[in-house]
Amino acid sequence: MGGLALIARSAGHKVTGCDMGVYPPMSEQLKEQGIEFTDGFQEDQINLNPDLYIVGNVVTRGNPLMEAILEKGLPYTSGPQWLGDHILREQYVLAVSGTHGKTTSSSMLTHILQCAGLEPNFLIGGIAKDFNISARFTPDSKYFVIEADEYDTAFFDKRSKFVHYHANIAIINNIEYDHADIFPDLKAIENQFHNFVRILPRNGTLIVPSKDETVARILTRGLYCDKVEVGPDGAWSYSNVSDSTESFDILRNGEKIGSIKWKLTGIHNIKNALSCIAAADIIGIEPDKACEYLSKFSGIKRRMEVLGNPKNITIYDDFAHHPSAIATTIDGLRKKVGDARIIAVLEPRSNTMKLGTMAKLLPQALINADEIYIYGELNGKHALGWTPEEIFGPKTNVHIFHNIEELKSAILNVAVPNDHIVIMSNGSFQGLHRKLLSELEKN
Repeated sequence: MGGLALIARSAGHKVTGCDMGVYPPMSEQLKEQGIEFTDGFQEDQINLNPDLYIVGNVVTRGNPLMEAILEKGLPYTSGPQWLGDHILREQYVLAVSGTHGKTTSSSMLTHILQCAGLEPNFLIGGIAKDFNISARFTPDSKYFVIEADEYDTAFFDKRSKFVHYHANIAIINNIEYDHADIFPDLKAIENQFHNFVRILPRNGTLIVPSKDETVARILTRGLYCDKVEVGPDGAWSYSNVSDSTESFDILRNGEKIGSIKWKLTGIHNIKNALSCIAAADIIGIEPDKACEYLSKFSGIKRRMEVLGNPKNITIYDDFAHHPSAIATTIDGLRKKVGDARIIAVLEPRSNTMKLGTMAKLLPQALINADEIYIYGELNGKHALGWTPEEIFGPKTNVHIFHNIEELKSAILNVAVPNDHIVIMSNGSFQGLHRKLLSELEKN
């Protein structure tokens, strides 16, 4: 919603907003861009008298401001609906979807187009370091890169967001079960991706991973545009991967067409790169140039972002919250740091993780970490609906906390030079990252 606010303002509208607990980096971005926002959803905000209310998907019936809007019959719509109707219809849209890697891939693709001189518009669910902003819109730009989410649009529109986006090129990175708060099973998610695929235009292109059974199953239900496969046995693949996964070659139809050497780690990011290079090729960007551009890609805030290295203790901030993403994050770091000690600090804060639907997968997801710290609130809206002690059992390297200050102290007591502390949450984690940095820097 913060990125959408930037786009609306760039389109010539005056924009204000409200949310609960806006935290960095989005809060900082909004302030830097001069967009005012209010904490909370008070009914008296109706006095601002806007021409239109754009309603985020966190808003439900019972929200004081939403109830006032409905009672007074005021005009409202969802963010995806407004974006699709007023912005994306006039753009060539490159939409990046999938359970994992959307933000990183969207940022990679935007970076490629920017380096190629195309000045793309974009809306990304994070902040790319190369742009230091999550969204941009200028009417004169032809291309629009968008992170296409399968989560529902709004309480009054239960379709996935991406059906509103008028995609010309669509990337599906992967599909797993997620969002247990709104999807009962994987089949329900497959239905939404099927809806997405079947509205792609005949002159469009769908880019998908090869050898992905879930994606293949969806495509058997109908595909009406060109398809490009990436990965093993696909038209685009990779080889010659270094031990740290920080360098590799890109192949098209089995022939090397470029190499990438960058700061990112993990096979998952190599796969992300393949899809982006394939998409860029469709709009005329030479693959060798795309490889050159990606070698300069700086990464994303909150995606294995190095926050500091006080006393040679490296602290990372990562958005991982799904067990697969957690495992991928830790595995990628392990390949990079070798035998150095990895301290994984996890707040299972997403709706899916709070419900406990995938809690039993966490021990295996964290198996490559040397020390594991789990934090869960006992009360309030972020309280866990399951007991970490029962899931992890009596393991000596697993430490469970329900108080943030006690968690901070415990980590500080064990951290030594050459440690790598990975803090994973899709929320603010009550500023734990900065608290650790502050203590380590002053002692």
